[in-house]
Amino acid sequence: MRLTVALCTYNRADFLRQTLAGLARQNFPRDQFEVLVIDNNSRDHTAAVVAEFANTVPAPRHVLETQQGLDYARNRAISEARGDLIIFGDDDILIAPDWLTQMLAPFATANAEHIGAVGGEVIPVFPDGLPPWVAEWHAPLAFRTDAGPLPARHSPMGANLAIPRAVFARVGLFHTALDRAAGNYFSGGDSEMVRRIRAAGLEIWFAPRAAVRHQMPASRTTFRYAARHAFDSARSRTIDRAGQPGGKTYLASRWLANILKLLGYAIMALLAALILRTGDAKKALVRAWRSCGYLYQIPRSLVGKI
Repeated sequence: MRLTVALCTYNRADFLRQTLAGLARQNFPRDQFEVLVIDNNSRDHTAAVVAEFANTVPAPRHVLETQQGLDYARNRAISEARGDLIIFGDDDILIAPDWLTQMLAPFATANAEHIGAVGGEVIPVFPDGLPPWVAEWHAPLAFRTDAGPLPARHSPMGANLAIPRAVFARVGLFHTALDRAAGNYFSGGDSEMVRRIRAAGLEIWFAPRAAVRHQMPASRTTFRYAARHAFDSARSRTIDRAGQPGGKTYLASRWLANILKLLGYAIMALLAALILRTGDAKKALVRAWRSCGYLYQIPRSLVGKI
């Protein structure tokens, strides 16, 4: 099985360099994989970083995708891929030399024909430190200790996800309204894809030994980032749920619940601030802002707006 490694990137050139360096050190047969860098209109030195690896084998292929958004970039990777298996990785992951070998391993088992996707472990790392108040939101997936299928309640992350190219012909491409584009922190395209793959009767596997370290710089551990991410993630989940059977009825029922949550978290934040528990106040405000995301998006989705 020939592999395509697809790195979708937007203005993350220096992180991308580390990921490409990790791919250059893979102990996988060089003629059995390719590397695609899908550049989603980066304004930094992304193209120059890709050019630095022109003499590696295989040399990464730089592809410009002008339609802004992570899932437009993912879909472009699918159309450009020459491999039988597409491995999607974030542009800021650090990988071990056996990463590709471990990602491919489940597809060499007797259950391979029933596997629709394999997710590897994602371990967050914090090169600039981790503020205590945000620590509870960042942990490895740790779904299981050995490679095997996941129950429906668990969904792997798009930062480390392998899907056979033939699966897309069966279930379609990524939903372009659910993931981040310039100016928002939407998320959910990978989980929505996983749900479609399961609905097609295929299994989702987890491969803990195919682990990557996902870098979280200081800019992703600020209150501003956490609050905006919570707001936009809630919007993304609402859009996704609205498209499911019975989704709009369910969302309408959640409107009042999120008003009550908003009020409750706001009171918790105020009380925590009064007793100088700043971290607890920040966590409550982030949760309140998530409720604001639902309250903003639910009426829009009910009338068919994104």
